[in-house]
Amino acid sequence: MAVQIPYPLVGGAGRSALAVATVLLFFAASTAHALATRGPLWTAGFLAVTVGGGLAVETVGVHTGVPFGRYDYAGSLGPRLCGVAVVVPLAWAMMAYPTYVLVRRHRRAPVRAAVLGGLVLATWDLFLDPQMVTAGHWHWLGGGPALNGIPLTNFLGWLLVGTIMTATLLALPDPTRRAHRDERIPLALLAWTYLSSVLANLVFFGEPGVAVTGGVAMGAVLAVALRPWRADRRADDPGRWGWR
Repeated sequence: MAVQIPYPLVGGAGRSALAVATVLLFFAASTAHALATRGPLWTAGFLAVTVGGGLAVETVGVHTGVPFGRYDYAGSLGPRLCGVAVVVPLAWAMMAYPTYVLVRRHRRAPVRAAVLGGLVLATWDLFLDPQMVTAGHWHWLGGGPALNGIPLTNFLGWLLVGTIMTATLLALPDPTRRAHRDERIPLALLAWTYLSSVLANLVFFGEPGVAVTGGVAMGAVLAVALRPWRADRRADDPGRWGWR
């Protein structure tokens, strides 16, 4: 959070460095929390799904345009692997973890949980993509229907990949011996990401359209995901189901 606060106040190489540092620290926080609360086996699976899966889908996307649309990375985010900035798969992982923590409360309805996870990630990208394109970190090739300058195919691609990624994480055995967990760190990071994105676009970036679009869409998804569903609560598990 401290690294993100000065981001709107600097430019050029300094802003790019802060973007990379934010991803690295957020990724480290997500991975460390997973390791501390879910153990090394779950964390290894999480990294394989998110970092490995993120790299795979981004590689396919860069070279074929599927499933996001045609785009290309610049060199401003550091080294690239298979045409993909190495930091990008870490960004998939950093947000996939708090998203998983949030939607896991719906795990007794796995399809709903997976779709909610996909929607959290896809609506987050309504903030991310315009910001990164404006900063010159990647650019889109070709035309077609767009929202805030970003092809709508990108949103659909994020929804598809995010849903599959969340469903796979939900399928990983999550150790029951650590059932009572303190999940406030990943949930606070998720809330900070949402609120800071709205504020930055509205006040600092001069992008009210992005602030409203992302704010309404992601806010609605988060509200639904946070809402207790009676079908998710077992008769012998009152009250504390949402924090496990």
